[in-house]
Amino acid sequence: MKSFKNAALLLAFILVVGVLSACGSEENANGESSDGGSDSESTESVSGPITIDGSSTVFPIMEALTYQYQKEHPETEPTVNSSGSGGGFKKSTRGEIDLSNASREIKPEEQAIAEENGVRLEPLEIAKDGISIVVSQKNDFVENLTIDQLKQIFLESSDATKWSDINPEWPDETIKIFSPGHDSGTFDYFNEVILEEQPLKEGENTTLSEDDNVLVRGISNDPYAIGFFGYAYYAENKDKLKVLGVDNGEGEPVKPTDETIQSGTYTPLSRPLYTYVNVESLKQKPQVLDFVKFTLENAGEAAQQVGYVALPEEKYQEQLEKVKQWASEEK
Repeated sequence: MKSFKNAALLLAFILVVGVLSACGSEENANGESSDGGSDSESTESVSGPITIDGSSTVFPIMEALTYQYQKEHPETEPTVNSSGSGGGFKKSTRGEIDLSNASREIKPEEQAIAEENGVRLEPLEIAKDGISIVVSQKNDFVENLTIDQLKQIFLESSDATKWSDINPEWPDETIKIFSPGHDSGTFDYFNEVILEEQPLKEGENTTLSEDDNVLVRGISNDPYAIGFFGYAYYAENKDKLKVLGVDNGEGEPVKPTDETIQSGTYTPLSRPLYTYVNVESLKQKPQVLDFVKFTLENAGEAAQQVGYVALPEEKYQEQLEKVKQWASEEK
Protein backbone atom coordinates (compact mmCIF):
# COMPACT_ATOMS: atom_id res chain seq x y z
CA MET A 1 0.00 0.00 0.00
CA LYS A 2 1.36 3.45 -0.84
CA SER A 3 2.55 5.53 2.09
CA PHE A 4 1.17 9.03 2.40
CA LYS A 5 4.07 9.91 4.65
CA ASN A 6 6.62 9.10 1.95
CA ALA A 7 4.75 10.86 -0.84
CA ALA A 8 6.77 14.07 -0.59
CA LEU A 9 10.12 12.22 -0.58
CA LEU A 10 9.05 10.10 -3.51
CA LEU A 11 8.00 13.15 -5.52
CA ALA A 12 11.32 14.85 -4.79
CA PHE A 13 13.22 11.72 -5.87
CA ILE A 14 11.29 11.55 -9.13
CA LEU A 15 12.06 15.19 -9.85
CA VAL A 16 15.79 14.68 -9.22
CA VAL A 17 15.87 11.59 -11.44
CA GLY A 18 14.03 13.53 -14.12
CA VAL A 19 16.58 16.35 -14.04
CA LEU A 20 19.53 13.96 -14.18
CA SER A 21 17.96 12.05 -17.06
CA ALA A 22 17.44 15.25 -18.97
CA CYS A 23 21.06 16.24 -18.44
CA GLY A 24 22.30 12.79 -19.51
CA SER A 25 20.35 12.81 -22.76
CA GLU A 26 21.02 16.36 -23.88
CA GLU A 27 20.31 16.71 -27.56
CA ASN A 28 23.21 17.26 -29.98
CA ALA A 29 23.20 19.63 -32.88
CA ASN A 30 21.32 17.13 -35.07
CA GLY A 31 18.47 16.87 -32.53
CA GLU A 32 19.47 13.37 -31.42
CA SER A 33 20.07 12.57 -27.78
CA SER A 34 23.71 12.19 -26.77
CA ASP A 35 23.22 8.54 -25.76
CA GLY A 36 21.91 7.72 -29.23
CA GLY A 37 18.55 6.47 -27.91
CA SER A 38 15.03 7.88 -28.22
CA ASP A 39 13.28 9.99 -25.57
CA SER A 40 11.64 7.93 -22.82
CA GLU A 41 7.88 7.50 -23.01
CA SER A 42 6.10 9.98 -20.70
CA THR A 43 3.60 8.78 -18.11
CA GLU A 44 0.02 9.37 -19.17
CA SER A 45 -1.53 12.17 -17.13
CA VAL A 46 -5.15 12.46 -16.10
CA SER A 47 -7.33 15.52 -15.78
CA GLY A 48 -10.90 16.57 -15.22
CA PRO A 49 -13.56 16.56 -12.50
CA ILE A 50 -14.31 13.73 -10.05
CA THR A 51 -17.59 14.19 -8.18
CA ILE A 52 -18.14 12.51 -4.81
CA ASP A 53 -20.96 12.86 -2.29
CA GLY A 54 -22.68 10.89 0.44
CA SER A 55 -21.93 9.68 3.96
CA SER A 56 -20.56 12.11 6.53
CA THR A 57 -19.01 9.08 8.23
CA VAL A 58 -16.97 8.20 5.14
CA PHE A 59 -16.22 11.88 4.43
CA PRO A 60 -12.96 12.11 6.48
CA ILE A 61 -11.46 9.14 4.62
CA MET A 62 -12.43 10.47 1.21
CA GLU A 63 -11.35 14.00 2.11
CA ALA A 64 -7.86 12.70 2.95
CA LEU A 65 -7.73 10.66 -0.25
CA THR A 66 -8.87 13.48 -2.56
CA TYR A 67 -6.41 15.90 -0.95
CA GLN A 68 -3.47 13.57 -1.54
CA TYR A 69 -4.65 12.57 -5.01
CA GLN A 70 -4.94 16.15 -6.22
CA LYS A 71 -1.44 16.89 -4.93
CA GLU A 72 -0.13 14.10 -7.13
CA HIS A 73 -2.49 14.90 -10.04
CA PRO A 74 -3.00 18.69 -10.04
CA GLU A 75 -4.89 18.65 -13.35
CA THR A 76 -7.78 16.76 -11.73
CA GLU A 77 -10.63 18.40 -9.86
CA PRO A 78 -11.95 16.03 -7.17
CA THR A 79 -14.78 17.44 -5.05
CA VAL A 80 -16.24 15.63 -2.05
CA ASN A 81 -19.43 16.61 -0.19
CA SER A 82 -21.32 15.00 2.71
CA SER A 83 -25.08 15.08 2.24
CA GLY A 84 -25.50 11.73 4.02
CA SER A 85 -25.67 8.21 2.59
CA GLY A 86 -29.25 8.74 1.45
CA GLY A 87 -28.40 12.11 -0.09
CA GLY A 88 -25.50 10.57 -1.99
CA PHE A 89 -27.66 7.74 -3.31
CA LYS A 90 -30.30 10.23 -4.49
CA LYS A 91 -27.64 11.75 -6.74
CA SER A 92 -25.80 8.59 -7.75
CA THR A 93 -28.95 6.69 -8.75
CA ARG A 94 -29.65 9.53 -11.20
CA GLY A 95 -26.11 9.35 -12.55
CA GLU A 96 -25.20 12.81 -11.24
CA ILE A 97 -22.01 11.84 -9.39
CA ASP A 98 -19.11 9.44 -9.91
CA LEU A 99 -18.79 8.05 -6.38
CA SER A 100 -21.38 7.73 -3.63
CA ASN A 101 -19.97 7.28 -0.11
CA ALA A 102 -22.16 5.18 2.18
CA SER A 103 -22.14 3.84 5.73
CA ARG A 104 -24.78 1.28 4.78
CA GLU A 105 -25.65 -0.87 1.79
CA ILE A 106 -27.83 0.55 -0.95
CA LYS A 107 -31.54 -0.08 -0.33
CA PRO A 108 -33.59 -2.15 -2.82
CA GLU A 109 -35.72 0.87 -3.70
CA GLU A 110 -32.59 2.94 -4.39
CA GLN A 111 -31.16 0.16 -6.54
CA ALA A 112 -34.43 0.03 -8.48
CA ILE A 113 -34.22 3.77 -9.23
CA ALA A 114 -30.65 3.32 -10.49
CA GLU A 115 -31.71 0.50 -12.78
CA GLU A 116 -34.63 2.54 -14.12
CA ASN A 117 -32.18 5.31 -14.96
CA GLY A 118 -29.71 2.93 -16.57
CA VAL A 119 -27.12 3.52 -13.83
CA ARG A 120 -24.95 0.67 -12.60
CA LEU A 121 -23.56 1.19 -9.10
CA GLU A 122 -21.03 -1.22 -7.63
CA PRO A 123 -19.95 -1.20 -3.94
CA LEU A 124 -16.34 -0.96 -2.77
CA GLU A 125 -15.67 -1.55 0.92
CA ILE A 126 -12.94 0.81 2.07
CA ALA A 127 -12.82 0.52 5.88
CA LYS A 128 -14.63 -0.62 9.00
CA ASP A 129 -16.34 1.54 11.60
CA GLY A 130 -17.94 1.13 14.99
CA ILE A 131 -20.88 3.41 15.73
CA SER A 132 -19.84 5.04 18.99
CA ILE A 133 -22.29 5.86 21.80
CA VAL A 134 -20.87 8.94 23.48
CA VAL A 135 -21.50 11.38 26.31
CA SER A 136 -19.62 14.45 27.48
CA GLN A 137 -16.42 14.14 29.50
CA LYS A 138 -18.41 16.16 32.04
CA ASN A 139 -20.69 13.15 32.53
CA ASP A 140 -19.43 11.29 35.63
CA PHE A 141 -22.23 8.76 36.17
CA VAL A 142 -22.54 6.49 33.11
CA GLU A 143 -19.86 4.19 31.70
CA ASN A 144 -21.83 1.41 29.98
CA LEU A 145 -25.31 0.80 28.62
CA THR A 146 -27.24 -2.31 27.66
CA ILE A 147 -29.17 -2.61 24.42
CA ASP A 148 -32.39 -2.37 26.44
CA GLN A 149 -31.21 0.87 28.06
CA LEU A 150 -30.36 2.29 24.65
CA LYS A 151 -33.89 1.51 23.54
CA GLN A 152 -35.28 3.25 26.64
CA ILE A 153 -33.25 6.35 25.83
CA PHE A 154 -33.81 6.57 22.08
CA LEU A 155 -37.17 4.97 21.28
CA GLU A 156 -40.17 7.22 20.70
CA SER A 157 -42.38 4.68 22.48
CA SER A 158 -40.29 4.86 25.65
CA ASP A 159 -41.56 6.90 28.62
CA ALA A 160 -38.02 7.51 29.87
CA THR A 161 -37.12 11.20 29.66
CA LYS A 162 -34.64 11.54 32.54
CA TRP A 163 -31.45 9.71 33.41
CA SER A 164 -33.06 8.58 36.67
CA ASP A 165 -35.71 6.78 34.58
CA ILE A 166 -32.93 4.59 33.20
CA ASN A 167 -31.19 4.03 36.53
CA PRO A 168 -32.53 5.42 39.85
CA GLU A 169 -28.94 6.08 40.95
CA TRP A 170 -28.40 8.48 38.06
CA PRO A 171 -29.29 12.22 38.12
CA ASP A 172 -32.89 13.42 37.91
CA GLU A 173 -31.99 15.39 34.78
CA THR A 174 -33.53 15.44 31.29
CA ILE A 175 -31.75 13.33 28.66
CA LYS A 176 -30.68 15.42 25.65
CA ILE A 177 -30.41 13.32 22.48
CA PHE A 178 -28.09 14.13 19.57
CA SER A 179 -28.54 11.96 16.48
CA PRO A 180 -27.52 11.94 12.82
CA GLY A 181 -30.34 13.00 10.50
CA HIS A 182 -32.65 10.73 8.56
CA ASP A 183 -30.51 10.90 5.40
CA SER A 184 -27.58 9.45 7.33
CA GLY A 185 -26.50 5.85 6.89
CA THR A 186 -25.43 5.92 10.53
CA PHE A 187 -29.00 6.76 11.51
CA ASP A 188 -30.31 3.94 9.32
CA TYR A 189 -27.87 1.41 10.78
CA PHE A 190 -28.58 2.42 14.38
CA ASN A 191 -32.31 2.35 13.66
CA GLU A 192 -32.01 -1.16 12.25
CA VAL A 193 -29.78 -2.89 14.81
CA ILE A 194 -30.75 -1.03 18.01
CA LEU A 195 -34.25 0.40 17.51
CA GLU A 196 -35.37 -2.45 15.24
CA GLU A 197 -36.91 -0.06 12.69
CA GLN A 198 -39.07 1.73 15.27
CA PRO A 199 -39.20 5.56 15.40
CA LEU A 200 -36.53 7.56 17.17
CA LYS A 201 -37.64 9.85 19.97
CA GLU A 202 -37.85 13.42 18.61
CA GLY A 203 -38.92 16.78 19.97
CA GLU A 204 -37.44 19.67 21.92
CA ASN A 205 -34.82 17.47 23.62
CA THR A 206 -33.58 15.85 20.40
CA THR A 207 -31.18 17.42 17.89
CA LEU A 208 -30.84 15.85 14.44
CA SER A 209 -28.01 16.87 12.13
CA GLU A 210 -26.23 15.51 9.05
CA ASP A 211 -23.10 17.31 10.31
CA ASP A 212 -21.37 15.13 12.89
CA ASN A 213 -19.38 18.12 14.15
CA VAL A 214 -22.67 19.71 15.26
CA LEU A 215 -23.37 16.56 17.27
CA VAL A 216 -19.88 16.60 18.79
CA ARG A 217 -20.27 20.18 20.00
CA GLY A 218 -23.76 19.62 21.40
CA ILE A 219 -22.81 16.49 23.34
CA SER A 220 -19.49 17.77 24.65
CA ASN A 221 -21.09 20.92 26.12
CA ASP A 222 -23.88 19.15 28.06
CA PRO A 223 -23.21 16.61 30.85
CA TYR A 224 -26.71 15.15 30.36
CA ALA A 225 -26.48 14.71 26.57
CA ILE A 226 -25.97 11.46 24.68
CA GLY A 227 -25.57 10.67 21.00
CA PHE A 228 -23.94 8.46 18.40
CA PHE A 229 -21.82 8.73 15.26
CA GLY A 230 -18.84 7.14 13.51
CA TYR A 231 -15.77 6.12 15.51
CA ALA A 232 -13.49 8.66 13.82
CA TYR A 233 -15.45 11.60 15.24
CA TYR A 234 -15.05 10.18 18.74
CA ALA A 235 -11.34 9.45 18.18
CA GLU A 236 -10.79 13.05 17.06
CA ASN A 237 -12.55 14.44 20.15
CA LYS A 238 -11.47 12.15 22.99
CA ASP A 239 -10.58 15.15 25.10
CA LYS A 240 -14.23 16.28 25.07
CA LEU A 241 -16.17 13.03 24.73
CA LYS A 242 -16.46 9.75 26.63
CA VAL A 243 -17.30 6.60 24.70
CA LEU A 244 -19.59 4.10 26.41
CA GLY A 245 -19.34 0.35 26.50
CA VAL A 246 -22.27 -1.56 25.00
CA ASP A 247 -23.56 -4.74 26.66
CA ASN A 248 -25.43 -6.77 24.06
CA GLY A 249 -26.39 -9.43 26.60
CA GLU A 250 -23.64 -11.87 25.66
CA GLY A 251 -21.09 -10.90 28.30
CA GLU A 252 -19.16 -7.86 29.45
CA PRO A 253 -19.75 -4.40 27.95
CA VAL A 254 -17.47 -3.73 24.97
CA LYS A 255 -16.15 -0.35 23.86
CA PRO A 256 -15.19 0.39 20.25
CA THR A 257 -11.47 0.09 19.50
CA ASP A 258 -9.52 -0.85 16.39
CA GLU A 259 -9.37 -4.43 17.67
CA THR A 260 -13.02 -4.84 18.70
CA ILE A 261 -14.30 -3.23 15.50
CA GLN A 262 -12.10 -5.36 13.23
CA SER A 263 -12.86 -8.60 15.09
CA GLY A 264 -16.58 -7.89 15.30
CA THR A 265 -16.67 -8.25 19.10
CA TYR A 266 -18.07 -4.72 19.25
CA THR A 267 -21.43 -6.01 18.19
CA PRO A 268 -23.96 -5.11 16.87
CA LEU A 269 -22.48 -1.69 16.10
CA SER A 270 -19.46 -2.69 13.97
CA ARG A 271 -20.10 -2.12 10.26
CA PRO A 272 -18.40 -1.75 6.86
CA LEU A 273 -17.95 1.60 5.10
CA TYR A 274 -18.39 1.86 1.35
CA THR A 275 -18.06 4.00 -1.68
CA TYR A 276 -20.35 3.05 -4.59
CA VAL A 277 -18.82 3.66 -8.00
CA ASN A 278 -20.73 4.52 -11.15
CA VAL A 279 -19.39 1.91 -13.59
CA GLU A 280 -20.06 4.15 -16.60
CA SER A 281 -17.76 6.75 -15.02
CA LEU A 282 -15.02 4.11 -14.80
CA LYS A 283 -15.38 3.44 -18.52
CA GLN A 284 -15.79 6.99 -19.78
CA LYS A 285 -13.60 9.05 -17.41
CA PRO A 286 -9.92 8.04 -17.08
CA GLN A 287 -9.53 10.29 -14.04
CA VAL A 288 -12.29 8.44 -12.18
CA LEU A 289 -10.76 5.03 -12.93
CA ASP A 290 -7.36 6.28 -11.82
CA PHE A 291 -8.78 7.78 -8.63
CA VAL A 292 -10.68 4.61 -7.74
CA LYS A 293 -7.48 2.60 -8.12
CA PHE A 294 -5.69 5.15 -5.94
CA THR A 295 -8.47 4.88 -3.37
CA LEU A 296 -8.14 1.11 -3.04
CA GLU A 297 -4.35 1.36 -2.85
CA ASN A 298 -4.46 3.98 -0.09
CA ALA A 299 -7.80 3.64 1.73
CA GLY A 300 -6.42 1.52 4.55
CA GLU A 301 -3.79 4.06 5.51
CA ALA A 302 -6.20 6.97 5.09
CA ALA A 303 -8.78 5.20 7.26
CA GLN A 304 -6.26 4.67 10.05
CA GLN A 305 -5.05 8.26 9.85
CA VAL A 306 -8.55 9.66 10.43
CA GLY A 307 -9.57 7.13 13.08
CA TYR A 308 -11.21 4.19 11.31
CA VAL A 309 -10.05 0.60 10.84
CA ALA A 310 -8.30 -0.66 7.71
CA LEU A 311 -9.28 -3.86 5.91
CA PRO A 312 -6.82 -6.68 5.26
CA GLU A 313 -4.62 -5.80 2.28
CA GLU A 314 -5.91 -8.74 0.25
CA LYS A 315 -9.44 -7.32 0.46
CA TYR A 316 -8.31 -4.13 -1.27
CA GLN A 317 -6.43 -6.12 -3.93
CA GLU A 318 -9.47 -8.31 -4.67
CA GLN A 319 -11.59 -5.22 -5.21
CA LEU A 320 -8.91 -3.60 -7.36
CA GLU A 321 -9.13 -6.53 -9.75
CA LYS A 322 -12.92 -6.12 -9.89
CA VAL A 323 -12.56 -2.44 -10.76
CA LYS A 324 -10.22 -3.26 -13.64
CA GLN A 325 -12.71 -5.84 -14.88
CA TRP A 326 -15.67 -3.44 -14.70
CA ALA A 327 -13.75 -0.77 -16.57
CA SER A 328 -12.84 -3.16 -19.40
CA GLU A 329 -16.27 -4.72 -19.88
CA GLU A 330 -18.04 -4.16 -23.17
CA LYS A 331 -21.23 -2.11 -23.10
